[in-house]
Amino acid sequence: ASRLGYRMTKRFVRNHFGKLFDTPMAVFDKAMLKPESQDMDAFVDGIHNICEAHQRVALNYFTDDSIHDACPPLKALLHIMAYGEYEGRAVDDASIREMFSREHLLQSDWYKERLLIKQARDTQLWLQHRDYINKQLLDLDIDESDRQIYLEERTHKADQMIDRVTSQAYLEHLHGTLGADWIHHESND
Repeated sequence: ASRLGYRMTKRFVRNHFGKLFDTPMAVFDKAMLKPESQDMDAFVDGIHNICEAHQRVALNYFTDDSIHDACPPLKALLHIMAYGEYEGRAVDDASIREMFSREHLLQSDWYKERLLIKQARDTQLWLQHRDYINKQLLDLDIDESDRQIYLEERTHKADQMIDRVTSQAYLEHLHGTLGADWIHHESND
């Protein structure tokens, strides 16, 4: 029964499902909002249906190999939903619950990789900016000295930004941000 999670209230149904249904309370009756008020057989059957749905959905992450993209706590939860345990631990294990803390996630290798990917993308972006500016410099006519000065200033700024985004200090500056998703990084190579 712990799979039931948070309860939907009449107010929630009315406020949110009222946008989809003319009479949401007819669709979501008392038996659905309070499954424990059903007879025991129906209640148990409902719990089994929830567990089967959790397992079916979680197994899709393993089938399409996207389990490797999940952050550590989600990865653990998907293992538990699909197979009942993660590295020999169940959902009520304190170490599993600790994985959902901000501190644990920020210390994970998964998160550190996201920061490195973000740094690499930012570096690539500034290298592209500098290359574009240098191309513009090569295309200048002799009488465009003002534009040449401006573009040289922009090149200098791009070089400064490249130095900044490739530094360890920039990587530390990224700590606490979302970083970047490796999937998109791989498709850009």
